[in-house]
Amino acid sequence: MTSATPSHLTDKGQELFSKLQQDYDIFDPDGVVLLTAAVECFDRVNECRGIIAKEGLTDLDRFGQSRPHPCVKIERDARAQMLASIRALNLGIETPVM
Repeated sequence: MTSATPSHLTDKGQELFSKLQQDYDIFDPDGVVLLTAAVECFDRVNECRGIIAKEGLTDLDRFGQSRPHPCVKIERDARAQMLASIRALNLGIETPVM
């Protein structure tokens, strides 16, 4: 049984989606929604990592004071949502390989 991999995912995200879908037999509509959400968050985490790698963990606010880069919070929130989606799928894994 196969279902279409969401086209808006990155290549790496599409690979992960397909692997998890096949390995854990996730084809029911609710499972596909949760899997899509998890992999969207996976893509967001990786996008943030790339931006942080280029721009650094901190930037300056309008007063010239150092503050955490906005992507740090986005990455943290996306990672938490990704893990919550994986837990909701009840796959028996805690941390996917990134």
